[in-house]
Amino acid sequence: MNYVFSKPDRVMVGVRGEVGNRLFLLQVREGRRLVIVKCEKQQLQALAEWLGRVIGELGRPGHLPDDLSLEPEYESDFAAGDIAVAIDEQSHAIEVTFESFEGDDQLDVTLSLEWAGALAIAITHLVEAGRPTCPLCGGPLDPKGHDCPRTNGHAPPIR
Repeated sequence: MNYVFSKPDRVMVGVRGEVGNRLFLLQVREGRRLVIVKCEKQQLQALAEWLGRVIGELGRPGHLPDDLSLEPEYESDFAAGDIAVAIDEQSHAIEVTFESFEGDDQLDVTLSLEWAGALAIAITHLVEAGRPTCPLCGGPLDPKGHDCPRTNGHAPPIR
């Protein structure tokens, strides 16, 4: 199924679950239509970085939406596979396409600079709220301990 949102009323991002075992969700609402996409943290992090660079090139957005929190729990429509991003310089909009792993579903969202900026900030806050990273390898530190591959087994686990 192909979902197209040319002027979304809301774009929301959030997580369900505990740190270290979180489910990242993106919701897009336009009128009564709502689509929920399950994403990986790295996918959203890369999207936020890209949106930040594009906004810097296109110019400063106006007032950013304040509330990007998820609507009440619903089941996701699909899990994101590939994510493609394009710039519409004439309308100063950013087009984001989420394709499902199976290739059956696709979400096309046209974001204003304001929604794109708010989304990039919200994603960055979610990612930073996760587990701290190991100073040696950059992997996530688990509260139970972290066997860092950079120590080659010659040091106790980092806690």
